[in-house]
Amino acid sequence: MQAIETVLFDFGGTLDADGVAWKERFHALYRAEGLEVSAEAFAPIFYAADDALVGALAPTTGLEETVHALAANLEAELARRAARGIDDARGRRVASRFLTEMSTAFARNRPVLKALGERYRLGVVSNFYGNLEAACESSGLAPLFGVMADSHRVGAEKPEPAIFRAALSALGAAPETAVMVGDSLSRDGEGARRSGLSFIWIAPEEAQAAERRGASEVAVTGLPELLDILA
Repeated sequence: MQAIETVLFDFGGTLDADGVAWKERFHALYRAEGLEVSAEAFAPIFYAADDALVGALAPTTGLEETVHALAANLEAELARRAARGIDDARGRRVASRFLTEMSTAFARNRPVLKALGERYRLGVVSNFYGNLEAACESSGLAPLFGVMADSHRVGAEKPEPAIFRAALSALGAAPETAVMVGDSLSRDGEGARRSGLSFIWIAPEEAQAAERRGASEVAVTGLPELLDILA
């Protein structure tokens, strides 16, 4: 972790949680609502709802509207697969709880990002829907980042090196002096490796124990730990 000048972050699961992706968090909230569906069965439902938002939202769509749109898509997909009516009220409750959890994470992580921003160039690299900048703006994080690279806007998704190169170019940064922080080994970790960046994995302890990790991989369970590694 020597000579780092630039820190890039994933958005969902990294800036808004402690290494738990949107799919897993939505699944937990639906289980809390009484929906008996396994993680394996929920995955294709989530991906269908998620994919439908790519390019479908206006670039100015804020984070709250985005989460509610995703919950509405989830309800439509659940209704389609179960051949019954859409439960709009449940979708609104799930979206509201998801946003409340996000707000708590943002409040905890904002001072960390501000402290890191005093020493490093910061950016976001996310597989998103085309409205990443608006989502960051509405969450109060946008002023902390010099670039917000949205896969739909860039035309490349993690782990493709092109999206990492776009972010580094916008910051005037070099890959050998940059580190990527993310919750996904397959997207963030592999993308960093293919792009020549260092990588810091954020994930719960149980996830870290279950996944096979490289000997040189640095891992944290929350963004505040970055202050011990980078600051």
